[in-house]
Amino acid sequence: MPLVDVNSESELRKFIESERKLVVSFSSSNVPQCDHVYSVLKILSEDSADPEIAFVNVDAVAVSEVAKQLKVDSVPTVLFFLSGKEINRVSGVDIPDITKAVMNLQSMSNGSSNDLASRLHSLVNMAPIMLFMKGSPEEPRCGFSRQIISILRSNNAKFGTFDILQDEEVRQGLKSYSNWPTYPQLYIKGELVGGVDIVRELAESGELAQMLTIS
Repeated sequence: MPLVDVNSESELRKFIESERKLVVSFSSSNVPQCDHVYSVLKILSEDSADPEIAFVNVDAVAVSEVAKQLKVDSVPTVLFFLSGKEINRVSGVDIPDITKAVMNLQSMSNGSSNDLASRLHSLVNMAPIMLFMKGSPEEPRCGFSRQIISILRSNNAKFGTFDILQDEEVRQGLKSYSNWPTYPQLYIKGELVGGVDIVRELAESGELAQMLTIS
């Protein structure tokens, strides 16, 4: 589906609440970097052979209430949805990450036919370094998540995150998938590293820095 410009909050909500895969770019005509992201998404939308995925561009000011609810505080920011739930976001003009996120979204199954194991596999491989946590890096919802974010940032790691509080299916399913009962969970190249205690030990020994470099 070609990239669509949406100008109202009600129309945007309809897209988000739909059962389809969705890419939403929050932009502003006053920010030149948004034009670059727009051009890339336009090409990706035209090249996509997946009939289930929709690409939408919105002016962040025109949909300010929705932007606030989704905690979009800068442009350009691109959000990725599956069955009405946000599964990833990319802030700024990071074209490789945007392209990879689109490819990952296209590879996922949608709706009630979604195979959970396949979805979890896609999620843990969403980024080379992937953290499943409570809340977001900007607003951690538990002390352990806050600690592991601090450790990763102190090692200058670039990582993706998933808020397990926003998706109960993933929250419960990942425990069985990884055979690890608690959160946060850190993955590197799709492999479970562990929780905050293990990550802290690896950081103190210097092994974590090496693992992050290899990734």
